[in-house]
Amino acid sequence: MGENKLKLEIVSAVVLMILLLGIVPFVLDPFRMNLMSKYLAFAFVAIGIVLTWGYGGMLSLGQGIFFGLGGYMLAMFLKLEASAPELPDFMVWSSVEQLPLWWEPFRRFGWTLFFIVVLPAALAYLFSYAVFKKRVSGVYFSIVTLALALTMTVLIVGQQGDTGGANGITDFRTLMQMPITGDGPQRVLYFVEVFVLAAVIGAALFVARSRLGKVLIAIRDQEGRVRFSGYNTAHIKAAVFALAALFSSLGGAFYTLQVGLIAPNAMGVVASVEMVIFAAVGGRLSVVGAVVGAVLVGFLRSYLSETFPETWLYFLGALFLIVVLVLPNGLFGLLDRWMLTREKRRPENINVLGVRA
Repeated sequence: MGENKLKLEIVSAVVLMILLLGIVPFVLDPFRMNLMSKYLAFAFVAIGIVLTWGYGGMLSLGQGIFFGLGGYMLAMFLKLEASAPELPDFMVWSSVEQLPLWWEPFRRFGWTLFFIVVLPAALAYLFSYAVFKKRVSGVYFSIVTLALALTMTVLIVGQQGDTGGANGITDFRTLMQMPITGDGPQRVLYFVEVFVLAAVIGAALFVARSRLGKVLIAIRDQEGRVRFSGYNTAHIKAAVFALAALFSSLGGAFYTLQVGLIAPNAMGVVASVEMVIFAAVGGRLSVVGAVVGAVLVGFLRSYLSETFPETWLYFLGALFLIVVLVLPNGLFGLLDRWMLTREKRRPENINVLGVRA
């Protein structure tokens, strides 16, 4: 990432935080605030896609898996807390008589947070390292992740007694005995979410600016040369993919808190493709652009689904095609291009012959 682009990203991030913390909470009504919180949850995923797709050339169509893992793990804790000391209601309806063993760690919030942070990242690393070690890349990697998202969705829907099936897990009331429903708690959760998002933006910019980011771009452009230079490209790509999975998992946890449920449709193929659209519209090479894309497409999706309930998905598909064909670097690419043109027109960048430097 060049110095000018880094400055543009930092200035944009500061402006974004001012908007999210100082203006948005005071101009939106509680319903729209809740929608904004939901869109920001998807922004976590979009930032990870910027690192993997924009910088690493790894287009994953299955990021919804890790988003869903984070959401489901927090939902399991919330459901156990809401149902205690009884079994969750969907288990009773499915004639489950004893809590499944793999639910036990989610009785405690500390263990739940630990798994939300560690488990998706570990699974993502093991899966992607095995794939990249076999030198699977490009469209083949996208197909593998797409198939994985579909498989995971079918698996969850089929395990009604353990996962809530197609209805998912819902009906939460408290988080560690503190209410999470109502305008006041939702507003507090919004601010917590924005602060965590700021930390994720900072982490992503640090990675993009670091030596790891430069090597990642080199792998994207000439992986063979980087490999022959002695780098373990499979390890580097898997590490970045795991970081993106961690971001997605955090987003899924906030989604569960803000929306009040988690279901298979939040982690399936359609949801995963929509997450790619968020990054594409904002700018697949811009961390801040990914957040803007997630919010913009989110509001557009809400408006279109309310206005054109039968055909709104076609509008989203057309938007993705337009962005890919006309704006390959998204909206942030336009801003970057404008800044570059403005820089070249400055007097100190024009030499005595009248030629721009």
